[in-house]
Formats: sequence, C-alpha cells, structure tokens
Amino acid sequence: MYARRVLIAACACFMAFAADTGLGDLVDARDRQDMGALSQIIARHEQAAQKDSLSAEAQYRLALAYSYAAEVATELHDKRKAQAFAEAGMAPAKKAVSANESNAEYHRLSGELCGQVIPANPLFGALKYGQCARDEIDKAIELDNKLALAYVSRGVGNFYLPASMGGGVDLAVKDFDKAISLNPNLAEAYLWKGITLRKANRNAEARQALERAIQLDPRRIWAKEQLEKTPAR
Repeated sequence: MYARRVLIAACACFMAFAADTGLGDLVDARDRQDMGALSQIIARHEQAAQKDSLSAEAQYRLALAYSYAAEVATELHDKRKAQAFAEAGMAPAKKAVSANESNAEYHRLSGELCGQVIPANPLFGALKYGQCARDEIDKAIELDNKLALAYVSRGVGNFYLPASMGGGVDLAVKDFDKAISLNPNLAEAYLWKGITLRKANRNAEARQALERAIQLDPRRIWAKEQLEKTPAR
C-alpha cells in the first residue's frame, strides 16, 4: 500500500503561484472544504481542457482540481466520493504527463491521484494503484530532487505503509523534514509532520508542527482540526 491521499500543497510559495496562475480559488475552496465551489471549479477546468485538449497545462489544472476535491472528500470522511474524484483525475493527469514527460510536477500529481484512490478500498486499491503511486512519485523525484511536494507525497505513503513493509513513521518524518529543508514555507509538510509525530505519541512536537502549518496557511480548516485532536502532552 502506498500513498493514501497526498495533499497538494498549501504553502506560502504555492499561494503566490496560485494567485499568478488563477488557481487561488482552488486553494481557497480546498482550505474551506467547500465541495460546492470545488465542483464548479472542476466544471470550469473541464471545459478548458476540452477546448484545448492538447494543452498539458489545461489537463494538469483539471487533474489538480479533481485531486483537491478528492482531498476534501477524504477530510470529510466520504471515501467513495474521494475515490470517484481521484479516478476522474487520472485521465487528465496521464494526458499531462504524456504531453510533457519531463515535468516532475505532472508525475507527482499523477502519483498522488493514484494514492488518493486507495482509502476507499485499501486492499484492492493498493493492488491496483499502489505501484502507480510509488513509481510516479519516484519519477518526480528523479526528474527534480528539489521538488518539495514530491517528498511530502512520499512521506504520506510512508505514513500509511507499515515499517514491516518498508514504510513507517520514522521514514515519513524524514521525508517531511526533507521537504521543509527544501521549502521552509511548505504548510503541507508541517501538517503531515504533525500528524505523523502524533501517531508516534510525540505530541508536543506534533502541536508545534501543526501550529506552524496554521501560521503558514491560517485558512486551512483541516489543519485546525488536526491541532484540536492533538493532546498537549
């Protein structure tokens, strides 16, 4: 079993990127867990992708919108809907990769979508999509070993993969720390580091990481919920 669901970054640098590329509304809808807004954004990107079917960027944006929707559905405990969104995003993600195979972020997103399918049916999902998640994220790192988001994606996979199967919390924390070393403003890395440290009963450190995630992205509802779930000690 590999990545269960990998969160596309909520970070200061990505927020700036989102504003520049018109994806700010997508980040905002994800942060607010607004499924209605996400559905509207998906429809808009679907039209754009159909209009310009040869555009790798248009396909990527559509896949990204589906991934964000899958992410929020998982946060809201609707695994079936998360699976449906993730599977819908796979085709445009593959088109983006095919159009530009040297783009590390396209590979990372493709792997992330594969991982997002797994929670709804862990055994079947892992058998069908686990290798895709692993291979695509590894390819992203091979193409760009400074892509911080790729280490977050790999870290989430290690979080869910037992140590006996080559994963575990120690490896996950290393991946999140690597992401942070590459981008100290990557909120998603702090968020998942906090969740992982809580799993290891390192609650004080977990709270510190989660608080940093909220400082970097104060609108993120899920980060606030994770902090509330984390004991003080």
